[in-house]
Amino acid sequence: MTTAIDKDKPYVVAVRALCEFTAKLGDLDVRFTPSPSALEGMAGHRMVAMRRPAHYQTEVSLSGVYKDLLVRGRADGYDPELGQLEEVKTFRGDLEAMRANHRHLHWAQLKVYGHLLCQKEGLSQVKLALVYFDIATQDETLLTEAFSAAQLEVFFEEQCDHFLDWARQEMVHRAARNEALQTLAFPHERFRPGQRDLAEAVYKSASSGRCLMAQAPTGIGKTVGTLFPLLKACPTQQLDKVFFLAAKTPGRQLALDAVARIQRSAPALPLRVLELVAKGKACEHPDKACHGDACPLAKGFYDRLPAARRAAVAMAGPLDKGALREVALAHGVCPYYLGQDLLHWSDVVIGDYNYYFDINAMLYAQTLANQWRVSVLVDEAHNLVERARKMYSAELDTARLALARRGAPVAIKRVLDRLQRSWYELHQDQAEAYQVYDEVPQAFRGALQQTASAILDHLADHPAGIDGRLQDFFFEVLHFSRMAELLDTHSLFDITDAGHSGGGAVLCLRNVVPAGFLSQRFAAARSAALFSATLSPAHYYSDMLGLPEDTAWIDVASPFRAEQLSVQVVDDVSTRFQHRGHSLSPMVDLMARQYAAAPGNYLSFVSSFDYLQQLADLFKARYPAIPVWEQSRGMEESAKRGFLERFTPASRGIGFAVLGGAFAEGIDLPGKRLIGAFVATLGLPQINPVNEQIKQRMEASFGKGYDYTYLYPGLQKVVQAAGRVIRTESDRGVVFLIDDRYAQAQVRELFPGWWKVERLQARLPRGAAGAAASAKRQGLPSVDVV
Repeated sequence: MTTAIDKDKPYVVAVRALCEFTAKLGDLDVRFTPSPSALEGMAGHRMVAMRRPAHYQTEVSLSGVYKDLLVRGRADGYDPELGQLEEVKTFRGDLEAMRANHRHLHWAQLKVYGHLLCQKEGLSQVKLALVYFDIATQDETLLTEAFSAAQLEVFFEEQCDHFLDWARQEMVHRAARNEALQTLAFPHERFRPGQRDLAEAVYKSASSGRCLMAQAPTGIGKTVGTLFPLLKACPTQQLDKVFFLAAKTPGRQLALDAVARIQRSAPALPLRVLELVAKGKACEHPDKACHGDACPLAKGFYDRLPAARRAAVAMAGPLDKGALREVALAHGVCPYYLGQDLLHWSDVVIGDYNYYFDINAMLYAQTLANQWRVSVLVDEAHNLVERARKMYSAELDTARLALARRGAPVAIKRVLDRLQRSWYELHQDQAEAYQVYDEVPQAFRGALQQTASAILDHLADHPAGIDGRLQDFFFEVLHFSRMAELLDTHSLFDITDAGHSGGGAVLCLRNVVPAGFLSQRFAAARSAALFSATLSPAHYYSDMLGLPEDTAWIDVASPFRAEQLSVQVVDDVSTRFQHRGHSLSPMVDLMARQYAAAPGNYLSFVSSFDYLQQLADLFKARYPAIPVWEQSRGMEESAKRGFLERFTPASRGIGFAVLGGAFAEGIDLPGKRLIGAFVATLGLPQINPVNEQIKQRMEASFGKGYDYTYLYPGLQKVVQAAGRVIRTESDRGVVFLIDDRYAQAQVRELFPGWWKVERLQARLPRGAAGAAASAKRQGLPSVDVV
């Protein structure tokens, strides 16, 4: 097939991206260096500009065309009277220690800007100045050199020619991709019930440039039902990339499987798919530092990168962790950093939420820097609320400070001691163990800044590094300082003074409403579709996640029938904390009676590991003939797999698990692998001083303090857990909701609409006690069903 390329549309590349492709040479070197933070970098650029005369121009927009390339970017500053173009780089420490390949890259960028300026202003020559601004001393070091326009033109064309073949290859790929996507057919014989409605909603939201919230039941194929329409929208919406973001590894695997299925159904589709893997999981040499003197995969990395890049984009099928590793090792480069490079050349990127939504999110930063046109898919989006809260929270613990001090040199110990005194002054008059404050005092923020600066200065003089405990604490200080600058009504500043019980004080910047941070991420995307089986009520998730006012909503009808699932509300038992001891006996009897009536595999969910242990121990003692297995704290992946492998079509027994944990969502046990679940809790967060403060903040912000803090998060977990039972249109099963509060109207309003709920008593009716006692003596369950 011959693919037509639009000759009137050049390939657009940013100056920085062009130079990183053409001018990066030698070793990969990412040793921790005392580089300024983003905020310090921006402040440094502002300081340099303030020192310049009034006629000085900042953020100079420049662009130029060479053959099939349009190169564009913004130069930091230009003094037209001096004829001097400046590129500002902030740093900390010894400038002489800067690596030569970094300096080479800086000059390359400045020379390209110099050519574009000469072209724009008709200059015959220009003076170029690299301005290195020391954040600590506020001093500037200027490296200047004059170039003729002809010299800069030669350099510019050399860089462009170096990149041009790749750019043309990318244009051919983009045209072929879009042409194939226009005729792409659905990868299955037919849509499942509800799947077409979901797909149409995703396509329409992408076409209109809006966000979409899609509540869609388990079992309709949400992953394919969202990826397929978004890929179809790529040509018409001129999308550069699709980001599929998941909360957990199984969600990413489902996306990889879905894309692979699409590619198998359309062999001519040249779709590049990349899975982003955490550095810790991708590293081949965790015992070595990331530089050429220590790691063989970092030595000459940039010299071998072009061949690895070409091999990677030529591969068929998704570049998951295994495929990426294979390519990287075949070319002697680091798999993790090869993946970072391939991000620029991929069509579909699959990764964790944090890659786009975190405060340091790589995908978000690259989208802004490269002006990419992207659409975002958020899998199991109900998880994003809690995940985002953690992203925008920060904590400092005196225990961590003590550990850092043990690993600190003498000079740093003195600084840490001053920080400890300032820390103590924060809470010395605190009467309660937990207290919320209006702000982080400026004096303490200053102490944090002094601590960070001292550690950075030490690193500048000792580039070999610092003790790991001190480095970890340093990163915590930096993050806390950054979040303190952003403190507003979306977060709480609280201090838990464990001194009341003989411990230290924990400072927490606790994000409550991440909407203000996430809204920027959604605004940067052409469209976003958030989907889950539990996104009700819609206003709660919209408020929490900062979705635009014009966000579309669809509640996809369930393909399941009410007669497939018997939902029994057991309202004569209370699972409140103070009643748990009394709840155990009727619960184990209920579970045993149900098992006797319908032997098979069940899951039993409770609110905590302590409650689980009490329930499981009593059950095993009273009904030893029934097989049981239990979730434990901190289960390794192998133990989790072993737990799930107990659920087979031929097995029988009850698995005990914690609501909201690893087995309460995201697992698929269709058919006879799971025929029922007992949910002995509403999943409400614990009532404690922290949650009560969150409740107050929610009440002030949304007028629904209890619902937003307790009810909605709890019932979401319940519905997710119950959703493990019916996975296909042929499944049949039962769910027991055990607590008197399930009878309340405001609770039942949050149940899925297709459920038919019936009332059941856990305790045996009269006349059944004798049969139960007889069965107990024989070690068998009673067959009487209420």
